[in-house]
Amino acid sequence: MIGSGLVFVLREIKRFLLALQFLTRLPLSPALARWVGYSAAELSASARYFPWVGLLVGLLASGVWLGCSRLWSAWIAAALTTAFTVWLTGAFHEDGLADTADGLGGAVSRERALAIMKDSRIGTYGAVTLVLVLAIRVAALASMSVPVGMFALIFAHAAGRAGACLVLATLPYVRDDDSSKSKPLAQSMRRSELAVALAAPLACALAALILNAVEFSALPVKFEVNAVCLALASVLIGLIVLGWRRILLRRLGGFTGDTLGAVEQLIEAGVMLTFASHLC
Repeated sequence: MIGSGLVFVLREIKRFLLALQFLTRLPLSPALARWVGYSAAELSASARYFPWVGLLVGLLASGVWLGCSRLWSAWIAAALTTAFTVWLTGAFHEDGLADTADGLGGAVSRERALAIMKDSRIGTYGAVTLVLVLAIRVAALASMSVPVGMFALIFAHAAGRAGACLVLATLPYVRDDDSSKSKPLAQSMRRSELAVALAAPLACALAALILNAVEFSALPVKFEVNAVCLALASVLIGLIVLGWRRILLRRLGGFTGDTLGAVEQLIEAGVMLTFASHLC
């Protein structure tokens, strides 16, 4: 019994570390990387931990935001924090957003849209969309107080990847080639796996509400979480996912890896806008 439990824990740790390698630049030691290994099936199974990797990315970003805010103005701190997250993730999701905007921006056929999205070159739709979304993220963060920004970063990164998991779990994969690095994600995500993914932003929100209600003198800064804004952000996330699914079904008949990156970026920007609003 204990042995099987240990095997389960080690297997899930491997999957989390595989997700970490897939989504970020965070290095693993050569020995640890060999232990984690790689297979298409395990990468597919690791998708449940994408939002948990997002949680880690958000935590690191909130630390950068806190440190930079003590040295520079809000705008510089927000720009540096956003640049840090782009570097940390290798612009993985931003690249998907740009490719998706190029493919779906014009009135082209499904086949043409898929071909455009596969092209590594960036077009007008992609460039404009990428600049606007990055500008929204920087401006939204710059307008927040440090504590609100810290929570918004953590929640936005976890929720963005959870939203991508929702799309992954509820739509078919539409590319036929084996060259895409997102091809292993074509396998459908089970409900139990989706529950693990959705638990990340839920745990983030619950922990922040608890920390907001209880004083911890050891914390360098107190989180400020408005429950109403948290609810509004959650509703917005649901609307973005539903709207994005409808667009993908109509235009492509399903998802590609690029469209998962795009919905992550849309949710991230939407959450940041929500917490930057006067309601918060």
